[in-house]
Amino acid sequence: MARYVALLGSINVGGNRLLMADLREALEREDFEDVETVVASGNVLFSHDERPSRALAEKIAYIIRDRFDIDTFAAVRSKDELQAAIIDNPFVKDGAPNFVHTIFLAEPLDKEAFHAFASRYEGPERLAAGVMEFYVDFREGVGRSMLDPAMKKAKVIKSRATARNVRSLQRILDKMDN
Repeated sequence: MARYVALLGSINVGGNRLLMADLREALEREDFEDVETVVASGNVLFSHDERPSRALAEKIAYIIRDRFDIDTFAAVRSKDELQAAIIDNPFVKDGAPNFVHTIFLAEPLDKEAFHAFASRYEGPERLAAGVMEFYVDFREGVGRSMLDPAMKKAKVIKSRATARNVRSLQRILDKMDN
């Protein structure tokens, strides 16, 4: 059995309330083992027969849609993939852990469109491209940032996404070691 994390989007925000105990129970009924939630915002650790992360993400999203009528996106990553999401983030070394984020995507990043946007964007955030993610340093805080509306207006990201700050990612990674 391999160990994974599912980072769920739109859980316990915007009216999509879901008790983590109910989520754990639903996943355990569908052959997920050692299910554990980390914080009540949709971070789920689990063990499962090895399969591509995308297949597991689709399975989890289907279960949540079917059982709880919540249309969500799940970014599923192995321990190594989660560790890479921290290590590959160029802002980890000099940014504040609660302001430096990895934005996980459902589809590969269109690097050309991302770089074109980043070269024109005038906000205070620092941006960097990944493969199935991109990295942001919200230097002045997430709450005041105009990055999300600007990206939506420019239609830079065409897939669903969910964000986690480096502090949360490290906490999840540490739990995967236990």
